[in-house]
Amino acid sequence: MAMIIPFRAVRPKPELAAQVAAPPYDVVSLKEARDLAEGNPHCFLRIGRAELELGDGVDPYAEEVYQRGADNLRKFMNDGVLVQEPQPLLGVYRQKWGQHEQTGIVALASVEEYDRGIIKKHEYTRLVKEADRVKIIETHESQSGPVLLFFRQTAQIDQWLKQVTSTKPDVHFVADDKVEHTVWSVRDDSAIQEVIKDFQDLPALYIADGHHRSAAASRVRASRGNASASSSGHHEEGFLAVIFPHDQLQILPYNRVVRDLKGLTPKELLDKVTLNFELQVTGQPGEPPAAGFDMYLEGQWHRATPKQDPSLNGQNDPVRALAVSELTERVLDPLLGIKDQRADPRIDFVGGIRGTQQLATLVDSGDWAVAFWLYPTTVEELMAVSDADRVMPPKSTWFEPKLRDGLFVHMLRDS
Repeated sequence: MAMIIPFRAVRPKPELAAQVAAPPYDVVSLKEARDLAEGNPHCFLRIGRAELELGDGVDPYAEEVYQRGADNLRKFMNDGVLVQEPQPLLGVYRQKWGQHEQTGIVALASVEEYDRGIIKKHEYTRLVKEADRVKIIETHESQSGPVLLFFRQTAQIDQWLKQVTSTKPDVHFVADDKVEHTVWSVRDDSAIQEVIKDFQDLPALYIADGHHRSAAASRVRASRGNASASSSGHHEEGFLAVIFPHDQLQILPYNRVVRDLKGLTPKELLDKVTLNFELQVTGQPGEPPAAGFDMYLEGQWHRATPKQDPSLNGQNDPVRALAVSELTERVLDPLLGIKDQRADPRIDFVGGIRGTQQLATLVDSGDWAVAFWLYPTTVEELMAVSDADRVMPPKSTWFEPKLRDGLFVHMLRDS
C-alpha cells in the first residue's frame, strides 16, 4: 500500500503566492537567484538559497547561510507572508506549460515506506547534496522543496482530482517563465479519507525528481530516533511531496558536454561512433530516434541511430535499453574515457529545457569539445527500472515544469 498524510501546511497568503513561489534553489545559479529575488522581499529563494543576501564568495554550505535561511523563514511567518493552516489538509497543484498540463496531490509521503522500498528510487544520490538537504531541514526545522512523486493512474484518483479541480482554486498565477500555477485546498475530512483509501490500493509510488530530498528526510528521521508525530509534536514521519499520475508527467532529456576527445581527432571519434551507430548530418537537432542521440562536433550536428535494437538489451535489464546507457556504454566510457559520470570533471550535464543552442554555444566557446542531446527517458522506462530495483546512469531524466518552492512548507515542529 502507499500512504499519503495530510499536514498543517505553511502557505503564502493567496495574494502573495506569485511573489513567494520560486524555482528550486538547486536549478538556478547564484546570479539567477539574485536576479529573481531583486526587488522582491518575499521571494522564497531568500530562504532556500539565502547566500544571495550575503557577500560574494560566501561558501554556500557555511553555517551563516543555513541560519540566514532559517531566520528568513521565521520572518516570513512572523510578518504574515507565510501562514500555517490550523488543521491538516491536502493540496492539489496544477501546472500548465504551453500545451502540457499536470495535476498532482500535495501531501506528506511516508519516510518509512521510502526506507522499505515502497517508494521506489531510480538513481543514486551524492553525499554532499544529501548533507546540504539535511542541514537545511535541521536548521530550518522544515521541508520546503517538495519531492516529485508519481503513481500508476487509477480511475478513482482521476475522478477525485476532477472533483477537486472543478471548484474555485485558492491560488492562480502565471510566472515569468510562462508556467501557470493553480492550487486548491482539500479540508473536508471525508474527501481526505476517500483519497487516502484510494492510495492504499496502490502497490508503490515512484520518485521522479527529488532523490536527495527524500534521502535527506530519511536521514533526519533516523538521526532523531524515529520520533513519531504523536509523541512530542515532532513530524519527521513524512516528507513533503506532490504526487502526479504517471501519464501526466513530461520528461526532457538530460544532455551531456565533454571537455576533450581523449586524444582523438574529430574524424577519429566519428569513425569509432559509426561502429555502433548509423550517423547522418542533421540541421534539426533535438529529435533523435529512440535510444539514440544527436552529437554536436566542430560546428556540425550528427544524428546517431543504434545499429542494434537496444530493446533487446533491455529484456533482462531495463537500464541497458535507455538512450543514456547506449551513449554511456558505446561512447562515453570506451571512446572518451568517462568511467564515472558522477565524479569525472571532464563531463557536465545540461537540462533539456536549455535547448540545443545552449549545447552548441558551449562547444563553440572552446571550453567543451563535444555535446550530446539524448532521446529522453520515458515514464514507462523509468517505472521498469524502478520496479526491477535497478539504478539509471546519473542525470538520466529532466522533469519539466519544475515544482515551485514556497507554495507549501512542512514544519517539523508545531508552531
